[in-house]
Amino acid sequence: MTHHPIDELVTALTAELQGPARLKARMLDEVRDGLTDAAADLAHDGAPEDEAVRQAVREFGAVEEIAPVFQRELTIAQARHTARAVALTVPALLGCWYLVETTGQGRHLPGPVQLLAAHLGGVAALTALLAAASLAATGALARRLPVPDRLPLVMAWTGTTACVALAISALTLTGASIMATDWPLTLLIGALTIVAHARIAASARACRRCARLPGIPPAISPLYG
Repeated sequence: MTHHPIDELVTALTAELQGPARLKARMLDEVRDGLTDAAADLAHDGAPEDEAVRQAVREFGAVEEIAPVFQRELTIAQARHTARAVALTVPALLGCWYLVETTGQGRHLPGPVQLLAAHLGGVAALTALLAAASLAATGALARRLPVPDRLPLVMAWTGTTACVALAISALTLTGASIMATDWPLTLLIGALTIVAHARIAASARACRRCARLPGIPPAISPLYG
């Protein structure tokens, strides 16, 4: 049986879709397997093998028609990935920053820097709350209510805001470590903040890319009933 039309369609979908690598790979595997099974059924009913493959691809639909359906699911999954990274990472870092303050390291910072750190902590806490709300909206609530179309974009910029707060905080903690008596602790927390910044930044960039791509609204998407 000739599988070139199926391979061509899967390759075209691969180029069009953006999102979490594992989910995207699983989707494409399911598309390939489904088309292969459909072509086999058509061949079993008497269609020539080459024609069965072409018919299965035609009935599946053109890439520009089906890609938005898959992209919406990938976009929501990427938004959840970003929200999870913010919701799990930021509170842990806030706890670390609090540890720095309670161990007396914060007293080594100038007053304006301490005020900046306090504001950054508030911004980080707000992004964590928004991330938790996004997880709820795309999780259990999504079974009862449609996911807002702009939620992925909101989550992308929430992640970006968290990244900015983390970057400035990392610089602040690095500067504090120079003045601190117990500098290894402060420097370690600053390094952890930098790592968290890089992780969230990568997820937020991917979320922005996904949010810019067209997706089928939930009211007409077969993936969302």
